[in-house]
Amino acid sequence: MAGQGAGQGGADRRPIAARDTGFANRFAGWLIARRASPNGISGAGMVAGILAGLALAGTAWWPEAARPLWILGALFVQLRLLANLMDGMVAIGRGVASPVGELWNEIPDRVSDTATLLGLGVAAGSPAWGLATALAAMATAYVRATGKAAGTPSDFRGPMAKQQRMALVTVLAVFCAVTPVAWNAPLPFWALVIITVLASVTALRRLHGIAGKLRAR
Repeated sequence: MAGQGAGQGGADRRPIAARDTGFANRFAGWLIARRASPNGISGAGMVAGILAGLALAGTAWWPEAARPLWILGALFVQLRLLANLMDGMVAIGRGVASPVGELWNEIPDRVSDTATLLGLGVAAGSPAWGLATALAAMATAYVRATGKAAGTPSDFRGPMAKQQRMALVTVLAVFCAVTPVAWNAPLPFWALVIITVLASVTALRRLHGIAGKLRAR
């Protein structure tokens, strides 16, 4: 969400309850006081998303270190989401606009989603499912961006928008870190299936809603 625009400063923003918390506002104020770059924050979020994917994949590559890697994966997912929250708040707080802000708003998110979900696919023993899940996640963003380009407000509805996807991955990673392997071995695969199905439903719901708004003009 780096760079000003409707998606940053107006009503056309993803509704995030954490944006109104004291912690979020204090941390944003700390970043603003240090003149942090919104685009730089977006880039840091993308790095966190890539590291999340590597940590999740590492649970399959180095099973003896799976427990700390699951925890790292959950931590990096949350750091990615924190960066997603902070870049827009800092952009608004500093009153800065970037001619490439919309690119920084979208591209790092797509890279982060793909890296994280593909890493989860490796952890599940099925990179193909990880790729399918990443494509379903990308479809939700593609439909939203297409609707916005057509002149409708950004549609952030679920049931499997970005926050829901990453919440499920985080809960899964923490659960896998603290439970016996025999309990959690099939869970990454089923998480991928759930995300793929519900993200596909999300894309269709958004498409239907956008089409309805366009027809109502």
